[in-house]
Amino acid sequence: MDARYNPRSLEHRGLDTEAFKRSFLEGLVYTVGKDTRAATRRDWFTTSAFGVRDRLVDRWMETTRNYYKADAKRVYYLSLEFLIGRLMTNSLANLGVMQAVGDALDGLGLRLGDIVDMEPDAALGNGGLGRLAACFLDSMATLGLPGYGYGIRYEFGLFEQRFEHGWQVEHPEHWLQFGNPWEFPRPEILYPVQFYGRVEETRDSMGERAYKWIDTERVLAMAFDTPVVGYGGKTINTLRLWSARATSDFHFGHFNDGDYMKAVEQKILSENLSRVLYPNDATDAGRELRFKQEYFFTSASLQDILRRYSQHHSGFDLLPEKAAIQLNDTHPAIGIAELMRLLVDKHALQWEHAWDITQRTFSYTNHTLLPEALEAWPVRLVERVLPRHMQIIYEINGRFLQKVQARKSDAATLSKVSLIDENGDRRVRMGNLAFIGSHKVNGVSGLHTELMKQTVFADLHTEFPERINNKTNGITPRRWLHQSNKPLSDLITSRIGSGWIRNLEELEALKPRAEDEVFREEFRRAKRQNKKRLAALIGRELNVEVSVDSMFDVQVKRIHEYKRQLLNVLQTIALYNDMRDSQTVNWVPVTKIFAGKAAPSYHMAKLTLKLINDVAKVVNQDPSVRGLLKIALLPNYNVTLAEIIMPAADLSEQISTAGMEASGTGNMKLALNGALTIGTLDGANVEIRDAVGPENIFIFGLTAEEAGALRHGNAYNPRDVIAANPPLKRALDMIASGVFSPDDPHRYRPLIQALTDGGDSFLVTADFQAYREAHEAVADLYRNPDQWTRKAVINTASMGWFSSDRTIAEYASEIWNVEPVLPEE
Repeated sequence: MDARYNPRSLEHRGLDTEAFKRSFLEGLVYTVGKDTRAATRRDWFTTSAFGVRDRLVDRWMETTRNYYKADAKRVYYLSLEFLIGRLMTNSLANLGVMQAVGDALDGLGLRLGDIVDMEPDAALGNGGLGRLAACFLDSMATLGLPGYGYGIRYEFGLFEQRFEHGWQVEHPEHWLQFGNPWEFPRPEILYPVQFYGRVEETRDSMGERAYKWIDTERVLAMAFDTPVVGYGGKTINTLRLWSARATSDFHFGHFNDGDYMKAVEQKILSENLSRVLYPNDATDAGRELRFKQEYFFTSASLQDILRRYSQHHSGFDLLPEKAAIQLNDTHPAIGIAELMRLLVDKHALQWEHAWDITQRTFSYTNHTLLPEALEAWPVRLVERVLPRHMQIIYEINGRFLQKVQARKSDAATLSKVSLIDENGDRRVRMGNLAFIGSHKVNGVSGLHTELMKQTVFADLHTEFPERINNKTNGITPRRWLHQSNKPLSDLITSRIGSGWIRNLEELEALKPRAEDEVFREEFRRAKRQNKKRLAALIGRELNVEVSVDSMFDVQVKRIHEYKRQLLNVLQTIALYNDMRDSQTVNWVPVTKIFAGKAAPSYHMAKLTLKLINDVAKVVNQDPSVRGLLKIALLPNYNVTLAEIIMPAADLSEQISTAGMEASGTGNMKLALNGALTIGTLDGANVEIRDAVGPENIFIFGLTAEEAGALRHGNAYNPRDVIAANPPLKRALDMIASGVFSPDDPHRYRPLIQALTDGGDSFLVTADFQAYREAHEAVADLYRNPDQWTRKAVINTASMGWFSSDRTIAEYASEIWNVEPVLPEE
């Protein structure tokens, strides 16, 4: 009998409380090897995770069989990051068994919350890029789209952030220390990935040139699969992550000679490829390792895609009809050259035929207008590490430039659209490669997409006017409201039903509730419950007591100068001074909450974190402000921490320099959870303003056009702006004179110089006064709880369009041409 229909198996895969309890107890003995007396909380997490995972496997396999049966076109989402967060609560919520599992654990004398806390965050991403990828996987599965994620199974991920004497210190993120019960190792799925070597030119039987890439160093990519559960549990897709393995783990000769390190050198060097996300790129070795990482996972993924395609199809003419490969930013852009290598060198396709297939298969998402994030690798590095790919890139570029030149384009245009930047140290422009090698290129917000056309890809847009399109980012409501904010989720469901969890547009029905006094009170009660949870966390982590009656003013995101955490700090110092100077004023109590990681080599970002901690030390201990202002910088920002902060936020800080933030998704998460936004007209803030109404958001500062004009004009002098604004000058003087750093009065000279002698590239001083006035308007509104709550309800009710389900549906119909494959009822 098929094991799937074994009555005992079915009983143990039931979704009721008793079935879960039985499987947890049996798993504890037969999987973990413990009895109830010896079991630790971690043991109970492991057995619970395996018990839940067992319920996924049949549906997972059935999903795969349905895709093969339908010969469905599949989406392959290539991303260097997947910030997936904890999978236990996500799986329980999407399967609809949260209550049953909670009751089962309760019957065993355990609390679900305690068990969930044993699961570490998968350290596979840094910020918005990786979290977007995770939301997209959730939406693809929920919509029944045949979707696969491809990335790297980092052993340590980014890093664990701790603060030591106020400074960020990076430590290994040991997320795999106790194993990962959600993944399925696939040791039989191994692909060779080559580096270095040389290219040998030969002639084929027809006398045509052929190329062999020889004398290479090889690494093996081994697959680890994680099931991705769609809401309702009907479709379960796959996240496949690659781990690097050496072709030879151990050299007996070196060991017998007594050279024990040399004996395992190859294993260590090979496995470094999947050790850490974003190795420090301040060194040549770090940059080379990152480039190799990008090629490693991209090559393995493409080999896997072609293998799966070739199982059921001969030739490659149908590849664009059966596979849609999405490049999540430029990190996997080398895939354009790799697919050409595989088709031309390995499968002997003619160049033009292979190029047509490649272009129609790939599409590319751009996430930034910042030059440093549009990767450009030194030609000499690419030539040394991937010599055959450098030849292919030259060939792509030569053929492309010939076509451009045939249209009588000038030399300046040719230089701008070229894949090779010839200025100074010659570099390969990965953004241009991704653009030229894709049939569609999308931005991630309306403003960002228009700026792409006007700035970084202006000349390529002229050459391909139909290629750029917009797909404004979205977030999954399952993770960011239903799962993370139970008080508000339950309140919403009690009024409009649960349909919003799958179709977020149904939140529109909440808008009339903004005028319902009882609903507003219950909305406030839900917010207060979440604020109590966050306040308790701040107390435990930082030993700082904060009032839940204070306004929780939140800025949580990657630390970067363009995101302007420094502007927030300057406003905080100015507010601190106002509170000390005017103690009889009825000040609104404020708790400033920060979180985010700085790249290890990004000195200015790390200095900003240190400044936040130094200012917090002074402000939090100053009795003259009577506890009206508190500052909390929480360490090691990740998905789990975000799930506590987002529901508790009153005010959402989205204050990047206009024209620099591609989209943002934190702005969407915070608004969905009932926070009001204070922000510039940047990224998706523009669309959020349009959705909630200008009266329900606090917009300030320069527009993207005004910022560009000011930055490139001659009239802007930050010193004059500072001199004309006493609160700003006073705040900067306090920082510069060592008020917050008495042990090192000159510590923040680089930050001050960047604002003055450095020209204030991110227009912090230019926007300071408008930002300060916007905060005064925020405080005035917060004094009126009813009016504040009315606007908060409207914000939540207006977020339906910002679901990642909507975004993915647009990708599917307008870029991928992929249809859902739904299970038979």
